[in-house]
Amino acid sequence: MVIPRHWNGPPDSANGGYTCGLVAGLIDAPAAAVSLRAPPPVDTELRVERDGETVRLLDGSTLVAEGRPAPPPKMEPPRTVSIEEAERASRAGLEHWAANHPFPTCVVCGPDRDDGMGVFPGELEDSVFAARWDGRPAPEEVWAALDCPSSAPIANFGQGPPIVLAGLRAAVERLPSEGEPLVAVSWPLGIEGRKREAASALLDAGGAVIARAQALWIELREG
Repeated sequence: MVIPRHWNGPPDSANGGYTCGLVAGLIDAPAAAVSLRAPPPVDTELRVERDGETVRLLDGSTLVAEGRPAPPPKMEPPRTVSIEEAERASRAGLEHWAANHPFPTCVVCGPDRDDGMGVFPGELEDSVFAARWDGRPAPEEVWAALDCPSSAPIANFGQGPPIVLAGLRAAVERLPSEGEPLVAVSWPLGIEGRKREAASALLDAGGAVIARAQALWIELREG
């Protein structure tokens, strides 16, 4: 497997959610949990190994990611969000993202990417964030669209070290059609030391959940 540089998160590694989605695509299950063990390299041939239901992605001897079937996340979004409300949140989110983003060329939420997915979460209320996304039917892009929004309720936004994705458990109930207007909504679950957890979901124009995820983020050490 090779992850093209187009799908970067930080400048020299792949977007975490996209990588998790690629691994999940190798698992025959309705839901999967994928842990990231090292920054996923781009433009590099990675080896896939299987051990029963577990799938591992390796760069030489370095374990990059590990996934397995998992129970689907059960959390429900705190509220429904219309497409129009998500569009307004995205406009506000882009301004905030552009001022404070630690990885501005991230393919999903980077304000410097004209060729990216353009998912810019903005806060609605009580740490609930939303963004519009014009859907794509590729499962790994759905995972990516669940990933970055989940950082918004727990990110430092320039007030501390950046956070990076450590693991994502997700279930995709249906894939969107090309260009389908969707809402990405996210909310916090908890913070313990450098570990931060949040949830996210993708809603269609009628408010139905088509995918949901629980994300674990790690705050990078200062220095």
